[in-house]
Amino acid sequence: MKPLIELQNVHFSRKKDFTLENINLIIPEGKITTLIGPNGSGKSTLLRLIMRLLKPDQGEIRLKSRPLADYSPKELAQEMTMLSQSPDGMLDVMTRDLVAYGRLPHKKWLDRIGEEDESVIDWALRVTNLTELAYRPLHTLSGGERQRAWLAMALAQKTPILLLDEPTTYLDIAHQLELLELLKKLNGEYGLTILLVLHDLNQAARYSDHIVTCADGRLVQSGTPHEVFTEALLKDIFHIRAELAEIGGKLRIEPVASTRFDNLD
Repeated sequence: MKPLIELQNVHFSRKKDFTLENINLIIPEGKITTLIGPNGSGKSTLLRLIMRLLKPDQGEIRLKSRPLADYSPKELAQEMTMLSQSPDGMLDVMTRDLVAYGRLPHKKWLDRIGEEDESVIDWALRVTNLTELAYRPLHTLSGGERQRAWLAMALAQKTPILLLDEPTTYLDIAHQLELLELLKKLNGEYGLTILLVLHDLNQAARYSDHIVTCADGRLVQSGTPHEVFTEALLKDIFHIRAELAEIGGKLRIEPVASTRFDNLD
């Protein structure tokens, strides 16, 4: 497993009641890594630290063996892009114009969009199946189409690393699977390293190469889905009793009952 991003003894405190402590984590290159854990466990905070939207109180984050702090903003924007949870700005902009914003990290001040940029924009629209919607205002698109438009903007940035914070939130099941299949395709065909947060454990098991489990501001376990998802972990971290099965080579988690009140009289 070739490390691409490394967190070494990272500590971060945001509130009196929330702290990330002693985080040591490797994000492998060319894989899909999914952060899972209960609400408030630190998943989104980890993404924001990696994206340098937050600064650790202690420890170091390295990208390609180089300290993250040494990258200029433009250099970092050419290495990583992040799709935040449910972006909702610029609803009156045309889809193609939104995607074009992804080219800004590659342009100098007042540079115009050139032929190479147009080619990248066309590619981003094509791989997200939005070519026919390129000249539609964003507010006229469905929720799933709009999420793909934001993803296309991120792809137009042409970075080797893509971070996504709960990208399936508020999408119906069909659009959730459509988006996850697209991410799997982008990883397989273009070698993108993808780091995302998911709540659905079965989706995490099905679409991820690498799973990182968070709880109470600490890392509990990381590894392949088969290594991470055990009956004991599901009980201890997610407070559920579940049965595990393998279907078509993929792990399937069948929740049976909550264990939160097992010790109550």
